[in-house]
Amino acid sequence: MSSRARRLLDLDPSTVRRARTLARRAGKPVVDLARSHTTVSVERATLRLAGLSGADHEGVPWVNHLVDAVRADTGLEHGVTTPVWDALRRDEAPDLLTLAQKASSGSVSFRLPEGRDATAARKAARTALARGIRTIDRQRATRDRLVRRHGNPARTPWIYLIVATGDIHEDIPQAQQAAREGADVIAVIRSTGQSLLDFVPEGATREGYAGTYATQENFRLMRAALDDSSKELGRYVRLTNYASGLCMPEIAALAGLERLDMMLNDSMYGILFRDINPVRTFVDQRFSRQVHARAGIIINTGEDNYLTTADAVEAAHTVTVSQLLNEYFAKEAGLQDWQLGLGHAFEINPEVPDSFRLELAHALLARQLFPDAPLKWMPPTKHMTGDVFRGYLLDGFFNLVGAMTGQGILLVGMMTEAVVTPWLSDRDLALQNVRYVMDAAGGLTEDFHPPRDGLIQTRARQVLGEAVDLLEAIVHDTDTAGDPPLLAAIADGTFGQMRRPASKGKGLDGVVRTADGYDNPATTMLEEGATR
Repeated sequence: MSSRARRLLDLDPSTVRRARTLARRAGKPVVDLARSHTTVSVERATLRLAGLSGADHEGVPWVNHLVDAVRADTGLEHGVTTPVWDALRRDEAPDLLTLAQKASSGSVSFRLPEGRDATAARKAARTALARGIRTIDRQRATRDRLVRRHGNPARTPWIYLIVATGDIHEDIPQAQQAAREGADVIAVIRSTGQSLLDFVPEGATREGYAGTYATQENFRLMRAALDDSSKELGRYVRLTNYASGLCMPEIAALAGLERLDMMLNDSMYGILFRDINPVRTFVDQRFSRQVHARAGIIINTGEDNYLTTADAVEAAHTVTVSQLLNEYFAKEAGLQDWQLGLGHAFEINPEVPDSFRLELAHALLARQLFPDAPLKWMPPTKHMTGDVFRGYLLDGFFNLVGAMTGQGILLVGMMTEAVVTPWLSDRDLALQNVRYVMDAAGGLTEDFHPPRDGLIQTRARQVLGEAVDLLEAIVHDTDTAGDPPLLAAIADGTFGQMRRPASKGKGLDGVVRTADGYDNPATTMLEEGATR
């Protein structure tokens, strides 16, 4: 932590070190668990990186057919790639697509090869996966080249604006217009419920509820449109989507292949708010973050969601704990500080005395704990009432906290949040709010110094102390079921007041403990490149 950070909040460096040590101790058993398991989505993502795409006439992706067929014949304990490339070497089919098509009709069988056959199959699989990894590397290099050509936004925070109509062909002109109006990051919200689909829809989609389906073709179309906007505007416009839910690894792989720039990717969101099995989620998030690390993608985590189900004052320390855990999991997977869009939110009830000062303390604590991370600051939603004038004022306060604490990514708040689907005119007014505050007060982060031992410093130290106490309790918990302590804490409702036991939840049947000799060339190559 920088000396300026210590002056701003007068945090005890030993307490900060203790917090990170405890987060590592809480997180490591979960990483060990992830290393000893795979999931159907990890295996499907691996096949996508090898070039398998498309779906049958009913919309079932070929990767689903192929993984299901291998699992039925050999299990997935040794990974999907060795049986698949063994079948290709035995001339069961001339290519992956044909093999998947034959597998869907039951006209091909799979085996676990041994000896030289196994060695040859693994070598062929690695060669095929290397092409996918090279594509991700090329896309990262393309982003770097376009940023050099067009430039980044002239100031921070980057303005993050949501566009999602359900129709990708309607999203595109709206996204381009939003960029003209000042948005630096376009987030295409995913259609409601997609996180619970155990397959990735195929093609360009024209219908979706409260969002647009995340598909490879939709990614490609929007990326191309925003590249045109980047050229028009003279600044690189970034694209965001969601790597979460039951297909988290696959969507991460598609994001890397199609050059998305940011992905929502929280370690616990799917567990807490979508009731996805905890083991499934932690296995999937580790693979997805390895892909994001390689692709140069910035992740956005979801701590703001905790404060929609728990009190934003009483539960403030759980946000800090989650941020520390997300940092540990991300760095273990190879992500660097500049890729950690750790989340927090402006969700204290405005009727609480000193609510603005408390929000300022919480935001400043996050900023100082993670000085090199582009934190993602989320606007008020929980206490929006339908009074658009009050809502507009709250959004202005939110923007002011962002300016005073040097946030990196600022999601634009709408005064009609949680009341109706915002009109385009609402977006225009919201962007005017952001522009006014940033133009008038954007440099306050250089001048703002909270008084020594005043409310802001005292509150920040209190929240950090409560976070350390909670991490101590998690690490020293003895779970009778034998689960890692963090999984026991999740089961007890520690985060967001949601109780999610490790033995339950959606997607549990897609979790597989790996056997000795398990092979996944994608994971191997991603881990080899984790220090780039």
